[in-house]
Amino acid sequence: MSASSAFNDEKGGSSSVGEPEYGHDPASGGIFSSDYKRHDDLKEMLDSNKDALKLEAMKRIVAMIARGKNASDLFPAVVKNVACKNIEVKKLVYVYLVRYAEEQQDLALLSISTFQRGLKDPNQLIRASALRVLSSIRVTIIVPIMMLAIKEAASDMSPYVRKTAAHAIPKLYSLDPEQKDQLIEVIEKLLADKTTLVAGSVVMAFEEVCPERIDLIHKNYRKLCNLLIDVEEWGQVVIINMLTRYARTQFLNPNINESLLEEGGGGDKTFYCSDEDEDEDEEKEKQAEVSALAKRKPYVMDPDHRLLLRNTKPLLQSRNAAVVMAVAQLYFHLAPKAEVGVIAKALVRLLRSHSEVQFVVLQNVATMTIKRRGMFEPYLKSFYIRSTDPTQIKILKLEVLTNLANETNISTILREFQTYIKSMDKDFVAATIQAIGRCATNIGEVRDTCLNGLVQLLSNRDELVVAESVVVIKKLLQMQPEKHSDIIKHMAKLTDNIQVPMARASILWLIGEYCEHVPKIAPDVLRKMAKSFTNEEDIVKLQIINLAAKLYLTNSKQTKLLTQYVLNLAKYDQNYDIRDRARFIRQLIVPTEKSGALSKYAKKLFLALKPAPVLESPFKDRDHFQLGSLSHLLNAKAGGYQELPDWPESAPDPSVRNVEVPEWTKCSSREKRKEKKVEKPFYSDSEGESGPTESADSEPDTGSGSESVSVSVESGSPSDSEESEESSESDEDEEEEEKEKKKKKKEIKQMQASESEQSSEDDRKRDRKIKEQKSNSESESDEDSESESSQSESSDTESEVEVKKKKKVSEPKPPSKPLKKEKKEMSLLDLDDFEPTPSPQVTPVNTFLSNSLVTDLEGLSLSDSVLSPATIAPSSALKNYELLHRITGEGLSVEYCFSRQAFSPDANMVAVQMHFTNNATSDTKNLHIEDVKLQSGMRVKEFAEIELLPAGEATTAVMGVDFCDSTQAANFQLCTHTRKFFVSIQPPVGELMRPVFLTENEFKKEQSQLMGMNEISENLTLDAKCRNEHAIVQRVTTAANLSRVPCGSDKECSPAAPPPPPPHPHPVYRFAGKTVTSGSLVLATVATKDEGAAQLTVNCEKMVIGTMLVKDLLLALTQ
Repeated sequence: MSASSAFNDEKGGSSSVGEPEYGHDPASGGIFSSDYKRHDDLKEMLDSNKDALKLEAMKRIVAMIARGKNASDLFPAVVKNVACKNIEVKKLVYVYLVRYAEEQQDLALLSISTFQRGLKDPNQLIRASALRVLSSIRVTIIVPIMMLAIKEAASDMSPYVRKTAAHAIPKLYSLDPEQKDQLIEVIEKLLADKTTLVAGSVVMAFEEVCPERIDLIHKNYRKLCNLLIDVEEWGQVVIINMLTRYARTQFLNPNINESLLEEGGGGDKTFYCSDEDEDEDEEKEKQAEVSALAKRKPYVMDPDHRLLLRNTKPLLQSRNAAVVMAVAQLYFHLAPKAEVGVIAKALVRLLRSHSEVQFVVLQNVATMTIKRRGMFEPYLKSFYIRSTDPTQIKILKLEVLTNLANETNISTILREFQTYIKSMDKDFVAATIQAIGRCATNIGEVRDTCLNGLVQLLSNRDELVVAESVVVIKKLLQMQPEKHSDIIKHMAKLTDNIQVPMARASILWLIGEYCEHVPKIAPDVLRKMAKSFTNEEDIVKLQIINLAAKLYLTNSKQTKLLTQYVLNLAKYDQNYDIRDRARFIRQLIVPTEKSGALSKYAKKLFLALKPAPVLESPFKDRDHFQLGSLSHLLNAKAGGYQELPDWPESAPDPSVRNVEVPEWTKCSSREKRKEKKVEKPFYSDSEGESGPTESADSEPDTGSGSESVSVSVESGSPSDSEESEESSESDEDEEEEEKEKKKKKKEIKQMQASESEQSSEDDRKRDRKIKEQKSNSESESDEDSESESSQSESSDTESEVEVKKKKKVSEPKPPSKPLKKEKKEMSLLDLDDFEPTPSPQVTPVNTFLSNSLVTDLEGLSLSDSVLSPATIAPSSALKNYELLHRITGEGLSVEYCFSRQAFSPDANMVAVQMHFTNNATSDTKNLHIEDVKLQSGMRVKEFAEIELLPAGEATTAVMGVDFCDSTQAANFQLCTHTRKFFVSIQPPVGELMRPVFLTENEFKKEQSQLMGMNEISENLTLDAKCRNEHAIVQRVTTAANLSRVPCGSDKECSPAAPPPPPPHPHPVYRFAGKTVTSGSLVLATVATKDEGAAQLTVNCEKMVIGTMLVKDLLLALTQ
C-alpha cells in the first residue's frame, strides 16, 4: 500500500473520498513519463486572470518550442488567450499559433473570428501575426477569408504587414491554384511598393505564382535595381536571380561580337584537331564568321542593362555568401566579357569560408573556368590543395587547377600534382593522375613530360596508382602511338603484376590496337592471357578476345591456334556477352562457306583508325544551367527550376520600362540624391567602372542617371564619394557660368517689361491677398514668379507690394545680392554638398508665408523679437532638379524646382516651375506634354505649349501636379516638334505641404490629438554647424515647407543674453504645416539637449508622410 500511495502522491493524484482514482496500464508508457498530467501548471497559469502569469506561461511555452520540445497539447489553453488585451501576451500567443495552427487545424478554425479581429488590431505585429496564422490553416473552406485578408494586408500602412501578405500569397496559391488571377493582382500592387522590406518577399511570391508574367516587372525594373542595395540579404538573392532571367529576355547579348570569334578558336579545338581536313574546314568556318562579324552593327549596351550591372556590383562585398554567389552568376550570364573579371576576387574570398560554402563556390568556379579561364589565373595559388581539405573539395580544386593550366603555369601545376600523388587519399590520387592526363591532352608541349611521369608511376607500390596510370597512359598513347612503342612494350611487361581489371583491359587493348608496333611481344601476351582466361574478369576476357581477333588478322601464322583456343574457351563461358562476342568474331574472321559478305571487311572493322579519346571536364556542359542553382550543383534539372532564357535576336522595346515610378531608398535624403543627380552628368560608362574596389555608393548613382532616356529622379544610392563630387563640381562650373549670363540678360529684360505693370496693380493685389486665404489669381502667380526670377539674378527691382505685405511682420528685406551669397553659403552648410547649377529662382524672404498666415500676422501685436523673419519663415534657397539632360535631350535641357507658391488654377496642386534651355544650334518648336501616366488620384495641370524656343535661349513655365499626398512620381512625355522624351517628376516629402500659422497653445493642442501611432520620435546629435537657432530653423525649413511656430514665452525661445539665467536653458523649436491635397496637419518639434543632443518629433495624421519626413529632417540636421 505504501508503494501505491507513494506512486499516487508522485503523480499528483488523491485517494480521498469523492475524487476519482486514475487507473494505469503499465504498458501504456505512463510509468516512464515524469508526469502523466503534463503542463498542468502552465494550463492553470494560462487560465489565470493575471496577465503577468499568462505572460510567464507563454514565455515558458515559446522557450519549449525553441528547444524543440512538443507543446501541441497546450493548443486549446493557448488559443483561448488570443483575445487577451495584453499586447505582449497576444504577441507570444500568435508565435505559438503560427507554429501549431497547421497541425491543429480544427481547433484553429474555432478561433478564426478572433484572427479576423486581429487583422484590424492597431499593432502591426498583431496584424501580421494574425495573417500568418490564418495563412497557416490549410483548409480550403477559408480560402475566401484568406484572400480578403491578403488583399487588405497588401494595402496596410505598415510595410511589415505588407511583407507578411507577400509571404501568404504562395501559401494560398499552393492551397487553391484557381486563385491565381486574383493573387497576380495583389502581386502587381505589392511590386509597386516603395519599401525595401517588401521587395524581396513580393519577388519571391512572383517567382512562385507567376514567373512567366514578365510584364509585371517592366515598370518596376528600375525601382528594384535601385532598391537592391538596401533590401535584406534573402531578398537580394531572390531579386538578383529573377533579374538575371529578366535581363536575358529584354537585352541583347553584350558578347555577341566576341562570341562569333571565339566559336572558331575556342579551347576545345585542341581536343579534336588531328586531321588536316578538319583544320581546313575550321579555317573556312572561322573566315565566314569573321565576315559575318564585319557586317554586324556595333553593340551598344542598353542603359537599363548597365543600371543592373552597376547596382549589383557593390554587393560583391556582401558578408553573405549567397548574395555574392548570386551577383557572380548574374555577371557571368549578363556582363560583357571585359567586366566579368570583377567577380573572381569575391569568389576567391568565399573559399576561406566553411567547407559547404567552398563546395558550392568551387562547383561554380569550375564551370566558369572552362569559358572564362583568364579571370581566375591571378588567383591560381588560392586553389592549391591543403591536407585538411575534404576529398570532395580536393577533387574540385584539382578540376579548377586543370582548367587553369596553360603553357606559362603548367610547370608550377605539375609540381603541385607530384606532391598530391603522395597523398594517402586514394580517390584524390586517382583524380590527380586523371588531371595530369588532361593537362597532357590540352597542352601538347608537356605531353611527353606527363607521359614519362606517368610511366614512372607504373613502378609505384600502390596498385591503384599503377592501374589509374595505365588507363590514362592508354588514352595519351592514342594520340601518337608510333612515337611511344617502347612505352607499350614496358606496359606489356606489367600484365604479370597488375591485377586491377580496368588496367589489364587497357594494356590488352593498347597491344591489340598497335600490334604492328610490337609484333614480337603481342603474340606472347596473348599466350599468357590464354592460360589465365578462365580466371579473368569479364572486361578483361572481352579484351583478350579482341586481341586474339586482331592478331589473327595481322599475324595468323603465329596466332591461329591461340585464337581458336581462346574462342573455344569463350564459347562455353558463363557470361552470355562473352559467348555472343566469341560466336560473332568466329564467323567474322574465320571464313567458311556459311560466312556472309561481312567477313571480307573484317580487317576494316577491327583495324580501323580510331580517333583519340577526348579527356573533357565533367563541368563542360553545365553552364546551360543557371549558376548557383541546385540544378547546376546536381547537373540535373531539379523540381521548380526555371530555364535560363536565350538572348533575344533583336532587343525588345525598352520604353516599357519608362513608365516606372522611381522609388526612394530608406537611408538617403531625396533632396541630396536629386542634387547629386544634377552633379553626375551624362558621360561615359567608365566613370563607374574605374576599378574593382570602387565605392559601392558611387556606382548606382552613375548607373541609374547617366544613360536612361527616362530621366529617373533618384539614384538608389545613399551617398557619393567625395572625390566624385569635387570632380563633377569643377567640370560643370565653367559651363554653368556661361548659361547663367544668358539667363540673366533675358530675365532682366522680362522684368523691365513687367515692372510698370506690377506697380500699377500694387494696391489691388494687396487687398486681394488679405481677403483670399487659399488661392491666388493666375496673373498674380505670373507676377510672383517674375519677381522671384529678378531676385535670383541680383536685380534690384522688387515689387512694392511684397514690402508692404511683410511690413508688419518682418524687417525690410535685404538687397538681392547678399541674399544670393547667403544662399550659396547655406547650401554648402546645410546639405554638405555643392549645387553645380545655380538656381535661377531664389525664394523671397517671406515666400513661405501663406495668404492665411499674412492675414493672421497683420492682426497680431507681438514684439519684433518674437516675430523676427527667421522666426516665422527663414530664407531658403530653392533647389533645382534635372528633368532632362542636354545630351539626352539632344540639346534641350530642362530643370525644375518646387516654387512653394500657391498654384492659382488649383490650390490642391503643387506648383512646379520648369526652366527650358535650348543648347542646340537649331530652334526647338511646340514644347508640350503628352501621355501623362499617374497613380490613382493624382492630377496634372499642363503648362501652355511653348511654340518656339530659339537656339541658345531659355524660358520658364509653371505646371501644377496634385501628388495626392504621396511621393509617387508624375510620369509624362516631354514633346518637341521632332522628338518625345520620357521624364518623371518626383517630389521630396517636404514639398507636399504648405506652411500654416499656429500659436504655441494651438500647436500643443493639435499635437495632443496626434499622439500614439501618429507620432514618430527620433533622438539625434546635431551637426556641429547646426547648434544655434538660425541654423536649426534654416535647415528644417529648407528640408520641408513648414513655418516656424512663435514661442509663447521666453523660457523656450532662448533670448539673446537675458540678465537672469533662464530656467529652461534648452530651447524647443516648433514648426507647422499641412499637406497640400488633404490638408492634414504636419507638426514638427526639435527639442535640444546638452552637448548637441536633440529629439526630433513629427506628428501627422498620415503615418507614411510622417515617417518619410522624419528621415529627411534627420539627414538635414545631422549632416
